[in-house]
Amino acid sequence: MMDADPQAGSLEELAARPGGETVLTALARRCLIGISVAFLAALLFAPLAAVFVAALGRGIETYLETLADPDVQAAIRLTLLTALVVVPVNTVFGLSAAWALAKFEFRGKSLIITLIDLPIAVSPVISGMLFVLLFGMHGWFGSWLADHGISIIFAVPGIMLATLFVTFPYVARELIPLMQQLGNDEEEAAITLGSGAWMTFFRVTLPKIRWGLLYGVILCNARAMGEFGAVSVVSGHIRGLTNTMPLAIEQLYNDYDFTGAFAVASLLTLLAVATLVLKSLVERTGYRRR
Repeated sequence: MMDADPQAGSLEELAARPGGETVLTALARRCLIGISVAFLAALLFAPLAAVFVAALGRGIETYLETLADPDVQAAIRLTLLTALVVVPVNTVFGLSAAWALAKFEFRGKSLIITLIDLPIAVSPVISGMLFVLLFGMHGWFGSWLADHGISIIFAVPGIMLATLFVTFPYVARELIPLMQQLGNDEEEAAITLGSGAWMTFFRVTLPKIRWGLLYGVILCNARAMGEFGAVSVVSGHIRGLTNTMPLAIEQLYNDYDFTGAFAVASLLTLLAVATLVLKSLVERTGYRRR
């Protein structure tokens, strides 16, 4: 008699082991994948498709005319300007805070970490109200600002301050655990060999955290362009002056200009999709190079 195929026996043994692939596990896996895809289609892909269908419902000419409207272009410029100012400031703050919290021990460290997390815990609308209470006409500094001709609330500086407040945790929270995980050994070795603080940062620390830094910057930029609650409170909704893209979408929708609202929303959606694509590329590249 011929001996049984040892390879077949080993395959049967693997299939019989706990956690091995069976008909039931394969069916469960496919059901879970199907549920996930259906959930994403219902809550993500379908709304995105509806935005572009509504935006282009009256033709490409109407779509381009909406984007060429002076008030819409002013909202686009203000959104980009706010991100251009806020993101670099938050990047510097995030690097500084992460360096201090990860590399040094001092009293009040846990309090600073709690304060960094504060904008995530507080509603954006409440954040906007805080700035109104501080810099509004009847706020703590409102009279002094009015006497010196300085406008913060219902002006561009208020929008930038509100956006700065709600977005400053992103870079710091991305870098703090990364720097803590990396430790101080390489920096201490560089300083021992005579390297200065700046050279140590640019030659040793920054190359190790560059992907985490870029990831935090992308998240910060995405939140800055899409922020609504805090900006809505401090902006005053002045067309052509203090409307960002999210606020312009709301005003167009309230004016029953649905095509215009969805046209601006489609542009903001494209910016969000581009941000997600860039985020995915950074994740994949960063993981490959670690």
